[in-house]
Amino acid sequence: MSYAAYVFDAYGTLFDVHAAVRRYAGDVGPDGQLFSDVWRSKQLEYSWVRALMGGYQDFWALTEQALDYAFWRVPSVNKGLRDRLLEAYWKLDCYPEVPATLKMLKAGGARIAILSNGSPAMLAAAVKNAALDMMIDDIFSVDEIRTFKTAPQVYDMVTTNYRLYPGAVSFQSSNRWDVAGATKFGFRTVWINRANAPDEYKDYGPSLILPSLNGLE
Repeated sequence: MSYAAYVFDAYGTLFDVHAAVRRYAGDVGPDGQLFSDVWRSKQLEYSWVRALMGGYQDFWALTEQALDYAFWRVPSVNKGLRDRLLEAYWKLDCYPEVPATLKMLKAGGARIAILSNGSPAMLAAAVKNAALDMMIDDIFSVDEIRTFKTAPQVYDMVTTNYRLYPGAVSFQSSNRWDVAGATKFGFRTVWINRANAPDEYKDYGPSLILPSLNGLE
């Protein structure tokens, strides 16, 4: 079955959130993976808490705050790396299969979009750095509505702008909680389970589970 639009989460789905720390692995030291995991987990936690309490701050501010927490939580990492790590986050690597997958779907006539918690500037920089400009038609940032996933109004940005029913949209995310939110909204969902994680939120299961974007249709 073909879909009118293929919409992708950005961080962890198209772009490798651990690429910034990996770029400076030699300077970060042996606790690099723990440090990167803490940075990512706190970044997401801050978005959920702020959505629930209605205290929006853009995703870049949360990314900075999460990095500061990671330095506190993993004190072996030199705080002098802060500016370099933040700069690297603007230029995250995309996963190797991403360009070919987007090109294939776009050639089939579908609209290609990003739907992300990221700020507009962050997303534009990531797309440009990965040379995905010509493959992505639209970038939907939660900054427009000042809340975060999994609020239903985030997913509604796509259907309202495209004038589509939810079932005409295929939504892809590496985040199982994001897949649950999109499934509840009515999208066809594909969980890109890059980490081979156990399934959760089984009452809102994905239509398909893939280890990468390879095989998406």
